[in-house]
Amino acid sequence: MRRPFAGRAGALLAGALLMGAAAVPMLAVSPASASASASAADGDGAGNKGFTIEDPRITESSGLAASRQHPGVYWTHNDSDDGPYLYAVDSATGKTVARLTLTGIGTPRDVEAISIGPGNEIWVGDIGDNLGGGWPYVWIYRLPEPKTLTDATVRATQYIVKYADGPRDAESLLVHPKTGRVYIIDKQEDGGHLYEGPATLAASGTNVFKPVAPVDLWATDAAFSPDGTHLAVRGYFGGISYEWNGGDLRRKGRLDVPLQRQGESVTYSADGTKLMYGSEGTGSTVVAEDAPDAPADSKSPSGSGSSDNAAGEDDGSSTGAEVRLGAFALAAVLVAAFGVRRLRRRG
Repeated sequence: MRRPFAGRAGALLAGALLMGAAAVPMLAVSPASASASASAADGDGAGNKGFTIEDPRITESSGLAASRQHPGVYWTHNDSDDGPYLYAVDSATGKTVARLTLTGIGTPRDVEAISIGPGNEIWVGDIGDNLGGGWPYVWIYRLPEPKTLTDATVRATQYIVKYADGPRDAESLLVHPKTGRVYIIDKQEDGGHLYEGPATLAASGTNVFKPVAPVDLWATDAAFSPDGTHLAVRGYFGGISYEWNGGDLRRKGRLDVPLQRQGESVTYSADGTKLMYGSEGTGSTVVAEDAPDAPADSKSPSGSGSSDNAAGEDDGSSTGAEVRLGAFALAAVLVAAFGVRRLRRRG
């Protein structure tokens, strides 16, 4: 979605130059060293290794969700310039193995997120707001994940969503894997909130989402762990791991988010051992990092992965400001490497 991001990037760069990189508590950054060949095909088919999206139709991958029904497959979608389409990407090859065309809905405006809930149902968040809080309502779509992966037309259910405290921009939709309850995290530069939907969404009328917990990040996506006990939230320049606690979020630490051209998405691998980070752009790379809540014996050995830099438990002194300070210095790197024109790309 197009946003006046260049001005914000300039402000981030100025802040970084004034403070100096040495004075900023930087977030750990891992290189985007993933390829289609280093994927599920190399291991047990769990799809917990990085890959590159090969489909030239996928130019603005804005959401990512690991299929539990089809091991090694990830669902994604474009931003607002495509249509009612979802793409199933095989992480073993990076190739699209199915494109779904959604019917039973209106014309998508700004599709920003995707999640898979109980019963292998796919939930899609048409929740981006090009006007920064101008839409009086947004939409969520729900459809069954096909048992066979092939191009198909699938009828979806559309839900109208409003927020209890007024319109807002959001890019994070997540469905709890045990309860099926739907949540949204709004996108605010100074940190937003977790919004909880009704226990059961109604296809008729309006579903009001209420704020239930603060989130200390300018969030571009979020995901539940497969067992529903942890929540990972990412932004452009960092991420935070939370214990879920039934929605009473308890911050655990920072996530090892890779430096990407425009970091838009995150999902747990189906086995819960990795966090998979996606970015926009043709031929974009999905990077796998150790999930901080994964069993210790499933993480990368020291020096070969992200385990040394993954989220550790906070001592209570860390706040969202720490994440934002790290963003200043990272912004300097981004602007220097890609230029303000690249940062005009959609959020």
